[in-house]
Amino acid sequence: MSTFEKWNLEAPILEAIKSRGWVEPTEIQVDAIPLARTGKDIVGQAKTGSGKTAAFGIPILEICQKKGTPQAIILCPTRELAVQVSEEMIELQGTKGLNIISVYGGTDIEKQAKKLLDGCDIVVGTPGRVIDMNKRGHLNLEEITIFCLDEADRMLDMGFFPDILWIIEKMPNRKQTLLFSATFPEEVLNVADEFMTDAEHVMSDDLEVDIPEIDLYAVRIGRGNKLWVLGRIIANMTENGQMLVFSNTKRMVDVIVERLGKFQMKAVGIHGDMPQNKRERLLNDFKSGKEKIVVATDVAARGLDVDGITVVVNYDLPDDTESFVHRIGRTGRMGKKGEAWSLVSKEDRGSIQKICSTWGLTIPFVEAPALPEGVDRDPVRKREDWDEVADSFGMVRINLNVGQNDATKRSLSDWIASQAKISDIVIGEITQSNDSSEVEIHVAKVAYVIDVIKAREYNGRKLKPVIVES
Repeated sequence: MSTFEKWNLEAPILEAIKSRGWVEPTEIQVDAIPLARTGKDIVGQAKTGSGKTAAFGIPILEICQKKGTPQAIILCPTRELAVQVSEEMIELQGTKGLNIISVYGGTDIEKQAKKLLDGCDIVVGTPGRVIDMNKRGHLNLEEITIFCLDEADRMLDMGFFPDILWIIEKMPNRKQTLLFSATFPEEVLNVADEFMTDAEHVMSDDLEVDIPEIDLYAVRIGRGNKLWVLGRIIANMTENGQMLVFSNTKRMVDVIVERLGKFQMKAVGIHGDMPQNKRERLLNDFKSGKEKIVVATDVAARGLDVDGITVVVNYDLPDDTESFVHRIGRTGRMGKKGEAWSLVSKEDRGSIQKICSTWGLTIPFVEAPALPEGVDRDPVRKREDWDEVADSFGMVRINLNVGQNDATKRSLSDWIASQAKISDIVIGEITQSNDSSEVEIHVAKVAYVIDVIKAREYNGRKLKPVIVES
């Protein structure tokens, strides 16, 4: 007998669990479900992909009955997540027959209002649309007894706290509150104390994230060559694989999709400026496997729950460390294997260090993946990217195999200036050891100067200029 069966869950719910192929509950389900079934308030921490929707969904489904009036509400930070949670709740209830309605912005409010007025037992929605529906008289919150906040850290990070308090005040009969999230920074816990009392904390002792099934890699690369690395990662993707690429801005999402298309790599973009029906169609195509590569912003990908994602790429590193956890959690779901690549430019190096120290992660820097066997040409050609190796003054350091035993700084500088026919101002500081010299050349002329040095001899000696990484 499985643990699910030992819990004596309602028959429709238990059958739905079996039909999904679940044998044993995940850790967060083991810790949270029995407590939630007793009616206790819960603060639950679980990383993305660990089954937390069922951890709060199963107890909510059990307590709610087919009445046609809202008895529970689940708030989510984005419409995509609201859709995903409501779909999973519908699957988990099996044949119980509860009417579960999702309400969110960006789509026809009258259609959602009609669904609510036709009868609803559980509401899953975004704060703004829930408030709107309540003010218009389409959604009565007074009889709701269970309030659940999913992705609590993001809800509060996105400035929803005043809206959440407004909604809570409209629920005088609230008996149970459930907060679930992948991370719980101290400020989120402090806010939770505003509307919870004596909550059971089902969470790890610290915020260190354990992601054993995800292989993490970082590639040091300038912005000008990130597409080259992405092309190689795509070239190595398995036939049945799916990829999610993250960018920080809507504009960059469009740029990446467009540029991949120019190199015959099909991808679709998802971001907040896109019409809701188009976003839902693309998400469904991705879930079904029809689309293989999606480029998205954090907000757009929040509710993107696709078990087939094998690769996540941080084309841009996120602005906050929590987002990194949510991003890489899109792969390696429910124990499956996955990998996450971060493309780290010079200005990103502090961010990747902060991410590693915050979450106790080790992310090795590696070279861009080699082309797969049988492929002898890069999907995207690598470009010279001098800005990536230049310092804040625009100077690039070049190492030359001639030192102070054979040349003075002045003679070396004069030789470079005369051979390349450049002004002295283009040449910066020169440092020397016995048998080598480092010469600073301005980024605007460095490619040309290197070519000149390679083509000439210094006192009968061929020099071999090598770029010094900053």
